[in-house]
Amino acid sequence: MAQQQKIRKAVFPVAGLGTRFLPATKAVPKEMLTVVDKPVIQYVVDEAAEAGIEHFVFVTGRGKAVIEDYFDIQYELEQMLRERNKNAELTLLAGLLPKAGTASFTRQQVPLGLGHAVWCARDIVGGEPFAVLLPDMIMSAEKGCLKGMVELYEKTGGNVLAVQECDPDQAHKYGIVGVGEAVGNGFRITQMVEKPPKGTAPSNLYINGRYILQPEIFKILETQERGAGNEIQLTDGMLTLAKSQEFSAYKFTGETYDCGAKDGFILANLAFALQRADIRPAIEEPLKTLIASLK
Repeated sequence: MAQQQKIRKAVFPVAGLGTRFLPATKAVPKEMLTVVDKPVIQYVVDEAAEAGIEHFVFVTGRGKAVIEDYFDIQYELEQMLRERNKNAELTLLAGLLPKAGTASFTRQQVPLGLGHAVWCARDIVGGEPFAVLLPDMIMSAEKGCLKGMVELYEKTGGNVLAVQECDPDQAHKYGIVGVGEAVGNGFRITQMVEKPPKGTAPSNLYINGRYILQPEIFKILETQERGAGNEIQLTDGMLTLAKSQEFSAYKFTGETYDCGAKDGFILANLAFALQRADIRPAIEEPLKTLIASLK
């Protein structure tokens, strides 16, 4: 097979209102809520960078200007750190800053769903395959989820989705895929079913918020009728695209935390804090004591 066009760009839909985290999100975008000491969006951008992404495209909305400011130089802060010889902090900030010209921001003026948010990035992405990473979903694994997907894409081409196992009794809550022949480090997808009725799911593998899509998806989303929630759904667009292009799945075996939900956000903070050698010794025993006191 000829070498596939490289996945250079990634789209981050960050226009959501975050109503489940009110009142905090009245002033702070949900993507800027911190897991330990980094905003949620930073974990997702780091995953993309690990996978070789060169251009980061943020689809924002009103009240999200702080995300753009976060990925920019803050002269006053850096000057203060220099004056106080805070060299470690300066190095940390420099390592998080995208290179000039590698971050783009566009607006989704009206919240019309994920499919519409992705479509808003069409002119920046252009005619090349691209990744989509849902910023609510942050992941923990030795190898990043998107990196594994890119490795599969390099063998299969087409479109690649990340999936992982869920409790079969919970499959009706997710977008579920059908399992076809093995290919590379994944398999061909035979069908995609959004929230199948209980007992009808083709597997217990759900789409976990990571996508590699061909640019033809934009033409489909441009005329896509509104679906669930009266929104333009990305899944509906993918189902149309699947009629003419192959979809493969990368089975992610790490942990995924839904930081768009309060329980997932709290679990993410605990999990990532316990992974930190500088934090774990201070919290491990108090956590055990707290849990024991609740029994």
